[in-house]
Amino acid sequence: MKTEKKPARQSLPKTALPRIYRIDAEIAAGKFPNSDDLARLCETSISTISRDIEFMRDQLFAPIEYDAFKRGYCYTEKTFRLPAGFTSPNDLLALGMARSIFSLYRDTPLYEASSHLLKSITTPLNSGGNSDWLENRIVVPPVASAKVEPDIWKIIVCGLKENRIVTFDYRGTWDNEYQKRRVRPYQLLFDSGVWYLYGFSEERKAIRMFSLSRIKNAKLTKDGFSLPKNFSYNDFSGDSYFGVFIGQEKYRFAVDCYGEAVFFAADRQWAMDQTITETEDGVTIEFTSTQYDKVLKWVLSCGCYVVPQRPKKLVDDWRWHITEMRKIIRN
Repeated sequence: MKTEKKPARQSLPKTALPRIYRIDAEIAAGKFPNSDDLARLCETSISTISRDIEFMRDQLFAPIEYDAFKRGYCYTEKTFRLPAGFTSPNDLLALGMARSIFSLYRDTPLYEASSHLLKSITTPLNSGGNSDWLENRIVVPPVASAKVEPDIWKIIVCGLKENRIVTFDYRGTWDNEYQKRRVRPYQLLFDSGVWYLYGFSEERKAIRMFSLSRIKNAKLTKDGFSLPKNFSYNDFSGDSYFGVFIGQEKYRFAVDCYGEAVFFAADRQWAMDQTITETEDGVTIEFTSTQYDKVLKWVLSCGCYVVPQRPKKLVDDWRWHITEMRKIIRN
């Protein structure tokens, strides 16, 4: 039975944009890639590549020809690169934001790989005079970050991909020395410039988080494991949004905000069940969270403009920190 050929593309799907630019980069580099090469590079089918090539030639007027001697595609006009004219303003905005956001991963091997990929996508945009828009007008300010060794990153990612147990030496925040750990890696989490491994610690027989910057001597074992039904960090972090932290107990918080903290606190969604009530001097924010330590740090970071009302534990810890700071000032 004869298979009907799919009709040629008349418009470009948004998901095809990175692939089209990748094909453009490979051809413009003089590599003479064929359909097999491009299908492997873009991790797609040969038929999809063929339709991409047709679209570039027929709709974008790319001077593509197949060189039988070189056995690959080339541009007959050596200086040709795809213009950005067929991309929408939202496409350009997304690319600019992606380039800026990648800067958060600068201290991991992920940064080099992602930067290389994005560069191959945005090269035609830059040549069209849009580099200022992509690089200088959409910016993610740098944050203090913790460096991750490439070997550590590679082992952890491999453990995640293949569901294999990893072992390593780890020094926790309150540990005096490194201790052996055997962990089933579930997820990688990113928070405020730091990467964390979220997984099941066999020594503790419980879920734990490990900062990748404090891991050394990591090894990938031959032992596999099965992911539990509810393994995701989001299944256990509760319904509050204070970053990476999991507590065992759920609290109902009430915090009074004054002065400059009013807009800072009220403009953000700190928890799913958050309520904000106006008071004579500011606002009172109430919410439920298991992320106690994170809430305490947030309260302390606001200085004199935030006063906790409950739970009692938060009020007591807040008062303790104030007392200790007074002692330091007196000394």
